[in-house]
Amino acid sequence: MDVRSDTALRLPASDVSPWVGLIGLATLLSYILFARSFPEISAALGFENDLGRLSGPYSALLAMVLTGGAMAAWSVCVEKVHRNPSTGIDWDRRRPVADVLNDSITKLAGLWATWFIIAGLYCLGRWYWDGAYLFAMQVMGAAVVPLVLLSVPYVIWIDRVMDDPRDQSWHFGAMLIGRENFDVELVKKHWRAWIIKGFFSAFMISILPSGFAAVVDSDVTEIVRDPVRLGVLLFELLFVIDVQIGTVGYLLTFRPLDAHIRSGNPFLAGWLAALVCYPPLAWGVLGNILQYEVNTADWAYWLADYPALLWLWAGWLVFLTAIYAWATVAFGIRFSNLTYRGVLTNGPYRFTRHPAYVAKNLFWWGSVLPFLVTNGSMVDMIRNTAFLALVSGIYYWRARTEEAHLLLEDEKYREYWDWMQENGAITSRIARLLDRMNPRKGMSGAVQPAE
Repeated sequence: MDVRSDTALRLPASDVSPWVGLIGLATLLSYILFARSFPEISAALGFENDLGRLSGPYSALLAMVLTGGAMAAWSVCVEKVHRNPSTGIDWDRRRPVADVLNDSITKLAGLWATWFIIAGLYCLGRWYWDGAYLFAMQVMGAAVVPLVLLSVPYVIWIDRVMDDPRDQSWHFGAMLIGRENFDVELVKKHWRAWIIKGFFSAFMISILPSGFAAVVDSDVTEIVRDPVRLGVLLFELLFVIDVQIGTVGYLLTFRPLDAHIRSGNPFLAGWLAALVCYPPLAWGVLGNILQYEVNTADWAYWLADYPALLWLWAGWLVFLTAIYAWATVAFGIRFSNLTYRGVLTNGPYRFTRHPAYVAKNLFWWGSVLPFLVTNGSMVDMIRNTAFLALVSGIYYWRARTEEAHLLLEDEKYREYWDWMQENGAITSRIARLLDRMNPRKGMSGAVQPAE
């Protein structure tokens, strides 16, 4: 008989409240409505408006700032996350500045050196200075001086109340200035966290403007009766939600918000599986080597003669995109790739451990239909289908490496993993299917433990 403890069969409480993401979503949608209605609002208030709808890149950036600010304010003022033990902060014990100043200077040395090195890497990467990435570089360049100035009072303030001010940044600073007792493993953790922030923050900021402009400038009255155009608009809106809240997650990694990066994925396979899905590697791998859209059309082309099926298919694809966006919203201010920032057990994560990956891959299969090609070539049909299957395989690889990281880090995640194996609406069924296929399964029906 397969015996599991009672703890393993209980769903652990989520480290992230669903309300955080919902507050962010409400704020974002409210600003989108404001940006769309800005000409009418200006006219009603008697102001001249030469801007039209507020669909520009800085309006998209403002939407992200307001969304993040609302989620942070809710987290602190309502949920009191700054009091969570996992922050590593004791607000009732404030050390004198003189007692922490040396540690703070060491930490600032580590932070500033880290930012300088990341800036140098941006300069070396030519793709950062062209196309959509140029906006990200402009934003980050404008933020440099305020960040450096504000980091001084912030670091001193937070060091006064931290249980142990000598965190990962301190250890990197200590290594640079030759202080004793720095820990190489903590230096590695520091760099894993900051490489993740540097790489993905630039990418996320770069893709903020395009989708936001498409949503704000769209004419809903002209497309509401067209399932294809309406579906595309809803895709855009849901992707905007994903990108806006996801960007907040990469930027608000502060301890008082309990959103700090506790660890970056330590496995090389995890990094390879994740980075191959994003520029610049994705341009060569997913965009070239595994190109699965050669001589394809899309769902709208193949279903054009079947209006009822066209509406049904559009609804299915919108549903998948909504699941994908919901998976990001559920994280609130803690979304990011390759990191451990607490355990999420609510929302779509009660059905599968990887709702975003499941939804994204089903969307690609349903929208591209790679097994149908316009030139009738069997070779292209096989090639496209095989390549999209390989892309889905990469996401399975990503999922497994992320699980390995979280299983290593947190007992709560191990409890969540066990609960999902037994009770997750999607995960448990897949687990039972794999159990039946497992050659190590014993006569009693239990899976034999690995040595």
